[in-house]
Amino acid sequence: MRVLIVNSTDISGGAARAAYRLHQSLLMKNVDSTMLVQNKMSDDFSVVGPISKFDRAFNKLRPTLDSLPLKRYKDKSATLFSTSWVFSGNLVNQINKLNPDIVHLHWINSGMLRLEDLSKIKSKIVWSLHDMWMFTGGCHYDDDCGLYKDNCGNCPVLNSRFSHDLSRVILKRKSRAFANVSSLTVIGVSKWLQGCAEQSQLLKNRTVLTLPNPIDTTLFRGHDKLLSRRLWGLPSNKKLILFGAIGSTNDPRKGFSELIDTLKNIDTRNVAFVVFGATRPLNPPVFDCEVIYVGSLHDDVSLISLYCSVDVMVVPSRQEAFGQTASESMACGTPVVSFRHTGLLDIVDHKVNGYLAAPSDTEDLAAGIEWVLNNESYSELCIEARKKVVSKFDSKVVAEKYIEVYRGLLNE
Repeated sequence: MRVLIVNSTDISGGAARAAYRLHQSLLMKNVDSTMLVQNKMSDDFSVVGPISKFDRAFNKLRPTLDSLPLKRYKDKSATLFSTSWVFSGNLVNQINKLNPDIVHLHWINSGMLRLEDLSKIKSKIVWSLHDMWMFTGGCHYDDDCGLYKDNCGNCPVLNSRFSHDLSRVILKRKSRAFANVSSLTVIGVSKWLQGCAEQSQLLKNRTVLTLPNPIDTTLFRGHDKLLSRRLWGLPSNKKLILFGAIGSTNDPRKGFSELIDTLKNIDTRNVAFVVFGATRPLNPPVFDCEVIYVGSLHDDVSLISLYCSVDVMVVPSRQEAFGQTASESMACGTPVVSFRHTGLLDIVDHKVNGYLAAPSDTEDLAAGIEWVLNNESYSELCIEARKKVVSKFDSKVVAEKYIEVYRGLLNE
């Protein structure tokens, strides 16, 4: 069985990390897996990047070209929106030349793969959804507008007042493109994402499966807390609250503004707040406790040691396809507090391995943080957190489920 994992990059970004982890997990299961990317950032020989100097140079322009149709929408929101109109170049030829049995698409935006070129891929296609883009009119998250269930248009992400706007044009392009693909299996990385896809205009008549992002629990595991704090220079005499993601303080979807309100409702006398994924802003918000910005992290070892340093991880996202930082934290034995919605429902079990607050309720989120920090059975929460990830999201477990899907398609 030859599997080709296709993603915009190999190790940069949440979807890339998930796709690369699946690729590594398949190799561990002796599956002939290769990863094909638009921009290669690792030195892994099993990852194939652009072949020529021209392709490497042009690929750097693709994200800018993909965003050109958005120039007319001057008041567009900060939510990511992709048009997928840029010609795929040599990508489809590379895919067909590698001749895999299964082409497994992941995050193929930033101008990587044009919608109309999907039908040129000769192999069976599996597509893992790491956000909502596949079934919307271009937004990666719909900000709860729900218009993808109908026809899009009057797009709030574009701040458009027209029914026949770019979002509706893209939705129609997707409808035509998907109709021309003979074999397409759709996988949501959470039950929430699966449900959204099944309600969408584009995928309501297709079967959508749910399979989570894998994580290597032999790598992501607990380590001595005091030693981990010394490595980071973090205070040893305080309880530490961790928040972080790529663009953690700049992406409104990640919930930093909600977290600011949350911390106003907790006792911060013996607490410090740790933020990763962002450096200290020029004009940082004022907190009643010590705030430590550790910047962007680019390797698993740094992530693991940071998860092991803290007492609780807070994930206040407004929408989350899966919640990879939550699963990583719990694998390291650190409980998670989040809102009770979207993909995080698959990861956090209320008052078992963390706390699920009422959606958008910052007072309840604060109560959850204090519940974890002051819990008499805190060590049991930590044990249950890791137990959940090992049983449900471990690389070996998830890879085997993907292999079952691949085999089923090849046996059709």
